[in-house]
Amino acid sequence: MYKINVTSSFPGAHKLNHYPGACKNLHGHNWKVRVQLKTSKIDKLGMAIDFGIVKEHLNKLMNKFDHQYLNDLEWFKSSHNSDDMDVRFTNPTSENIARVIFEEMQKSFKDEDITINEVEIWESDNSSVIYDLK
Repeated sequence: MYKINVTSSFPGAHKLNHYPGACKNLHGHNWKVRVQLKTSKIDKLGMAIDFGIVKEHLNKLMNKFDHQYLNDLEWFKSSHNSDDMDVRFTNPTSENIARVIFEEMQKSFKDEDITINEVEIWESDNSSVIYDLK
């Protein structure tokens, strides 16, 4: 099995609704993103996939996050003004950002012999989350 990693980053702001600590306030991060794809096939040149193709898809997605207030993005909007809402899946946490990027990247490679294996998000140099389907 071949595992291909491509990284990117984006700056953005968010706040965590219903969170009891300081992260309930508006603040920002420079998130680092690593997407890992996997395949058992390589082409006649010995490549699983051109890194440039993966970077193109990832960077297109990163542009949707870049310098945004993440709470306003469609993926997270439903958590805004509801005390009754279960915000576990809609708060723009690193966990949910990783899941969204995983699902969006999956759409880009759905017809390929390659799949998204995992997405890792760092919100700081010392803290990261990995989302996968295992």
